[in-house]
Amino acid sequence: MPELPEVEVVRRGLERWVSGRIVKTVEVRHPRAVRRHLAGPEGFAKALAGQRVGEAMRRGKYLWLPLDDSPYSVLAHLGMSGQLLVQPEDVPDEKHLRIRIRFEDGQGTELRFVDQRTFGGLSLHETTPEGLPDVIAHIARDPLDPLFDDTAFHAALRARRTTIKRALLDQSLISGVGNIYADEALWRSKLHYERPTGTFTRPRTAELLGHIRDVMNDALAAGGTSFDSLYVNVNGESGYFDRSLDAYGREGEPCRRCGTLMRRRAWMNRSSYFCPKCQRAPRVSS
Repeated sequence: MPELPEVEVVRRGLERWVSGRIVKTVEVRHPRAVRRHLAGPEGFAKALAGQRVGEAMRRGKYLWLPLDDSPYSVLAHLGMSGQLLVQPEDVPDEKHLRIRIRFEDGQGTELRFVDQRTFGGLSLHETTPEGLPDVIAHIARDPLDPLFDDTAFHAALRARRTTIKRALLDQSLISGVGNIYADEALWRSKLHYERPTGTFTRPRTAELLGHIRDVMNDALAAGGTSFDSLYVNVNGESGYFDRSLDAYGREGEPCRRCGTLMRRRAWMNRSSYFCPKCQRAPRVSS
């Protein structure tokens, strides 16, 4: 699933090309793409027709389009391969096109949801007073949110009684951080992924948050991280932050800081990449 920088790149594209436009027609080409919308494909298309799309919004990895004259928002689940593309109407359909949204303004472009693996989709949900789709109201603010509370995060981190990478991937504690950027921020912080959260001091937490923000802003400047063609922005372009990764995917390569060969360990059905010298494993208490 794309992480915060990739989703923010897509959000910015939607803000430029889709926000403020009125939906003319919606074509659902695969029912799985709207399986989270209980009214089904016809209900989804009918609910969107005639609606003006509001300002594209994001919290952590979650992206949605509020509808200006409706109590509902369109929540995008990108899954592993979902893409929101703004394409000229005369461009041939993509092989895995699942939903097409056309607009009334005659600009000649349409919004397409393309999903090779069909794990993603679009769905309508009631918007809370805070402006979020109700199904993600429990998601914590992300570290790039101006209202993110560093002090409250530190207190919650110490109280969680877990290990640091598990905490960073807990979207109810801090949103937007996934496997890639957790490994990158931990490498920059010289922290092992199994470091207990109860050992964190305020300065250590502040340092880690600083590195999380830095790595995400660096990724945003590069357009996100793309290892294949499955992650692209709304114009179909891949990000290139993968060329700047210091930890993730670098097993057997020298650490950019000390030269020690990077290692990979299986972790929660994922992988953790780290430097065994810079990121010392915590001691196991007797």
